[in-house]
Amino acid sequence: MSEKTLTRMDLSEAVFREVGLSRNESAQLVEGVLAHMSDALASGDQVKISSFGTFSVRDKAARVGRNPKTGQEVPIHPRRVLTFRPSHLMKDRVAAGNKS
Repeated sequence: MSEKTLTRMDLSEAVFREVGLSRNESAQLVEGVLAHMSDALASGDQVKISSFGTFSVRDKAARVGRNPKTGQEVPIHPRRVLTFRPSHLMKDRVAAGNKS
């Protein structure tokens, strides 16, 4: 399995090559899209990208956890977590990549 990580710089470089914007404009476009997605998620909205998947924020209730090393009970505070649910097309594409 590959250990390569796709970064913001890689995304802006791809926009530069594919769309033909300048490198600076490509970087601003990528930053703008990511900022818009982050703002939507922070306000509790879902971000759905067709053929890719859905990002959403979920509220998790308080509960009692256990330290696995000591066995001591520890309270876990309520929190909001980010979840991603891939589309069926994305799942199929990833599965097809595993068959190589």
